[in-house]
Amino acid sequence: MKLFQKLKDLIINFRLKFRRMIKCMLGNTYDYFLCFYPSHSGYFIQKLIKRLINKLNFDDHNIEKIKNIHKDSIVVYASKNKRILDFLYYHTKLKGLDLPYPQIGFDFRFFFLLPVKRLLQIFLCHMDYFFHHFNFKDPYTTGYATKELLNGRSGFVCLIEEEDFYKRFIKSTPDPLFLLIQLQKSIDKSVMIIPENIIYVTKPMRKEPTLADILFGTHEKPGFIKRFFIILRQPEKIRVELANPVNLKDFINRPEIEQLDSEFQTHRLRSHLVEILNRQRKSITGPVLKSRQEITEDILTRKSLREYLAQYAVENNLTLRKTHKKAAGYIKEIAANYNLQVINFASWLLTWVFKNIFEDLVVNQTEINRMREKSTEAPLILVPCHKSHLDYLLLPYVMFKNNMPCPHIAAGKNLSFWPLGPLFRRGGAFFLRRTFQGAPLYTKIFAAYLEKLLYEGFNIKIFIEGGRSRTGKLLAPKPGGLAMLINAYNNGACDNLYFVPVFIGYDHVLEEDSYLKEIEGGKKQPETLKGLINARKFLKKKYGKVYMKFNEPISLKDYIQDKNIDLSKISKQEYIGFVKTFGYKLINAINTNAVATPHGIVASAVLNCSKNSFVKKQMIARVTTYMNILTFLNTEVSDALLVDPDNALNAVINDFISRDFIELADEDDKDITENTVFIVKDNKRAILDYYKNSVISFFVYFSYTAVAILETDRFQFSSSDLVIRYKFLEKMFTDEFFFDEETTYEQDISTCIKWFVNEGILVPDSSESDMFRITSQGLRKLKWVAAFLQPFFESYKTTLLYFEKYKEEKHDAKERVKKIHSMGTKLYKTKIITFKESLSQINYKNAANYFTKNGVTGPQDHIQIEYYKNILDRLILLIAS
Repeated sequence: MKLFQKLKDLIINFRLKFRRMIKCMLGNTYDYFLCFYPSHSGYFIQKLIKRLINKLNFDDHNIEKIKNIHKDSIVVYASKNKRILDFLYYHTKLKGLDLPYPQIGFDFRFFFLLPVKRLLQIFLCHMDYFFHHFNFKDPYTTGYATKELLNGRSGFVCLIEEEDFYKRFIKSTPDPLFLLIQLQKSIDKSVMIIPENIIYVTKPMRKEPTLADILFGTHEKPGFIKRFFIILRQPEKIRVELANPVNLKDFINRPEIEQLDSEFQTHRLRSHLVEILNRQRKSITGPVLKSRQEITEDILTRKSLREYLAQYAVENNLTLRKTHKKAAGYIKEIAANYNLQVINFASWLLTWVFKNIFEDLVVNQTEINRMREKSTEAPLILVPCHKSHLDYLLLPYVMFKNNMPCPHIAAGKNLSFWPLGPLFRRGGAFFLRRTFQGAPLYTKIFAAYLEKLLYEGFNIKIFIEGGRSRTGKLLAPKPGGLAMLINAYNNGACDNLYFVPVFIGYDHVLEEDSYLKEIEGGKKQPETLKGLINARKFLKKKYGKVYMKFNEPISLKDYIQDKNIDLSKISKQEYIGFVKTFGYKLINAINTNAVATPHGIVASAVLNCSKNSFVKKQMIARVTTYMNILTFLNTEVSDALLVDPDNALNAVINDFISRDFIELADEDDKDITENTVFIVKDNKRAILDYYKNSVISFFVYFSYTAVAILETDRFQFSSSDLVIRYKFLEKMFTDEFFFDEETTYEQDISTCIKWFVNEGILVPDSSESDMFRITSQGLRKLKWVAAFLQPFFESYKTTLLYFEKYKEEKHDAKERVKKIHSMGTKLYKTKIITFKESLSQINYKNAANYFTKNGVTGPQDHIQIEYYKNILDRLILLIAS
């Protein structure tokens, strides 16, 4: 008995000493788990982690998403796949930025990353728990994870992992998302889940995996060896992205979620987070790539298209075999052949080319980030202005360099010549004919191809103006391509479309010499291999800066809802009207977001001087007035004008002299002063007009108002006196400039008058609220502002003289423009026409279009002709006098 008692006392004594040792080792808490990663782990481990993560980029727009979260919120990061390296990256990086950083890794085991002391504490804690409860301690059922989150620590959860799913589904282990939902239901503060993704390979996935994918993991889920190799060798290609945080409180309060029990709410939450991460990845890598043949087969085997082909064969008395062959030929003519190797090579080549010919490529990173965010919701339709062939290259280049997939580009068939055509196809270009008239099968196949691109989720770039602008200002929108895209959306190709108006501007456009010839009546030269070879001469020159601005993406779905219109029920005429209205909205958005360059402003001041010679101080006075308008409108101007405007303007003057646009009246002048006299080269006025037109959209409403004020022919007037003439000018120049349907004439006039008052051009009459008087200095400035319209008045007057002389059936549309140009040249030589830049075939085309729509078709309409002539003569005289 004594021996037994001694043994019992020895055991009790051992247990007491063991308990004291455990208490000494564990302190006041028994909460030690492998899922907790402490702030201070081993020195060498921390050193290694920091060395690795410092190679990965973390953009400011991602940081802002975390900073904007309310400080009282519980933050949990969500990753699609289970990767300890992702956890360690966010833990270390965010801790260094003093932001909520993850410490609780749900379903993680940091065994090899923890210090020995920590591992011993975990071992003792769990052994003690086991001896008392005969099972191991769990961080979820014991409430540890919930307690730590409530104490301000952040969590990290993975959404898709085979092993964890097996445990939840088969063994019924706790689901971390279920735990978060239960926690959210029990507290007032919000649980914010931030979906995160570290994209190691930004290339799009291939439909069929390669041998490398099988051995080392796919692009979406690379294996450890592949990830480690990329971090060491190509860390600059890795993208770290955070999606917009999901407020769990708002999510479970949705009507369709609230009615479910917690288990099914968990399933819906997981699906929602995975979908967010998939869309985010797709916005960077692009959709899964299919071969050109796969795309072709998918389109041609669609049931609806097969039925149409059968009907087409019967109606046109063709065999089905010939019809199918014809349709396949159209696909071959149209379709892109997206190739990553070509795109990577083009990126390298264009980087070298653009560095050689441009001083800088100015883009706004915030605008690009905003566009990328929208691309996670729906395909983007990029709608840039079209001023140069380089537009085809610049926009995809900027997107590719900013980790967005190159869009599919609608390109004219004239660019499909060898060798550029095959290269453009591999870069994402698909080719279209200039007209679809008389080709119903081609139209159907092209529409089916667009629908397929949108269904697959590709971004598309279209030039809404149809062709390049030879005048410097935007052209009227062509509704054809836009109508097809809207129709594809209406047919269910995608849930929504985001249209992104894009401004692309140049200090010096490459094609200015060819534009000069075309404006003055020369024939457009087709694109050929010889022209491509000759293009090497452009590499020897510098073309200043390129400016690219991305407007706020416009949701087609929201736009249709705002208009309260059902596209499936409206008539064809109403549909065309809707498309045109939307087209003008996009054009106005591009104009609104344009960048005013010093070249455009100086060209405006030079041409708006009344003579072919000017004194520098006269030009500077006009520049100052125009700059004041831009400031009033809060227009974005080039950084050179912001930093040092005087130096920027002087640089443009020297550039114009070197390019022989202007010259010194006295060649012996060594220094240019404010009294220096310049002569404008007559044969280069059209090119200066091109650069003036690049900024004219900012001034046109002020010009309308200034002309209306001058025509009142009195020093006192009311704003209502200006409406009739303002409306007349806006209607006349509908094809030249584009009105904004969201503002009224009265609002536009009121805005302009406000600036005229600020500038001292007008003063309000103290006796009457809506009466204004012109100041003595103001009359001169009114003419400076009105002068933007002078060349257009002269072009339209010349067009009237044509209609006064020739009958409607005398010439077709093309011959008519040539004849008007010939008449204008004679009038210019006899000095009846003053401005060489008014000899513009594009102006004549727009003028003829306006007059024929308004009842002027030939000499028989002499009453209408005299009516318009009298108005134009009076307006020209008012500005010039």
